Amino acid sequence: MSIAYSFVDVMATLTGPGGIVSLGNGAGTAEEGITIEQAEDKDTMTIGADGTPMHSLHAGKHGTVTIRLLKTSPANALLQLMYDAQQFSSALWGQNVLLVTHVASGDLASARSVAFRRSPTITYAKDGGINEWGFNAGLIDRVMGTWGAPIT
Repeated sequence: MSIAYSFVDVMATLTGPGGIVSLGNGAGTAEEGITIEQAEDKDTMTIGADGTPMHSLHAGKHGTVTIRLLKTSPANALLQLMYDAQQFSSALWGQNVLLVTHVASGDLASARSVAFRRSPTITYAKDGGINEWGFNAGLIDRVMGTWGAPIT
């Protein structure tokens, strides 16, 4: 069976106070794309004096999301407007939801209680480059798709 991946199948949306921004295919996303990362390990293993292992399951589901946009992407202006609006009140801060799906595989990532880490570093150089938007997410849930494999 042949399996293929394409960013063409990625849909991503940030929704929160001040707007809704499309960040997937067609939004001027840079080659480096979108990264979703857990902030900590889910387990700590402790070994007793006699060699007996103990696993500690961590409840945390927090992490980070990084979205890389071409310098010329119109989404940069929309994200900056949301950032500017949200920073004026703690009632607006951390109220974003970010959904990322890869429709061909069935992958789905949902991030809730999302706040901007900071406005991106701006570089003016020979080439346009990219703007990296970093987010802290209080809760990240993921479903990894089947890629067409039969479920048994």
